[in-house]
Amino acid sequence: MSAARGPLKGRAARLGRLMPSGPSSAARTPFVLLVVLLLGGGLITLLLLNSALNQGSFKLRELKDRTTELTDEEQALQRDVDANAAPDALERRARELGMVPGGSPAFLGPDGKVLGEPTVAPSPKPSRTPSRAPARTADPARTREATPGPGTSAPKPTPTGTTPTATETAPTTSGR
Repeated sequence: MSAARGPLKGRAARLGRLMPSGPSSAARTPFVLLVVLLLGGGLITLLLLNSALNQGSFKLRELKDRTTELTDEEQALQRDVDANAAPDALERRARELGMVPGGSPAFLGPDGKVLGEPTVAPSPKPSRTPSRAPARTADPARTREATPGPGTSAPKPTPTGTTPTATETAPTTSGR
């Protein structure tokens, strides 16, 4: 196409002096290093950020599992409280402790008059199956004297072997 060119003349010569004539790889090296360092630093930063997020995710999952476990335990305990607070459960537990339903109460009026007729609580009926296993000793009368029921005093043995009346065995209250 065109032959070898000779020296540049005029305007082209002036422009040619402004630009270097040889290959300029020295000017590209710092730019390439800067780009490589920025890309490498960005990748390392992303890797560290991803690792921190994954660690937080594992901790969050562990805390959610623990919360679920504690919620289940709380609900189980609440069910136990509700079951033990039911009226029939309270009555059964009171009977196991030797308590009996109270008699008719008497009330004091504002003028100081006693209203109603107080009665003694009935004695508990003997059950065929004891609530607790009896202690094995040689003398059953002595065992009865030595181990009174909770909240009651030991029954006094009668001289002739008769059973005591309801007023003798009924526990007394302080009026509360």
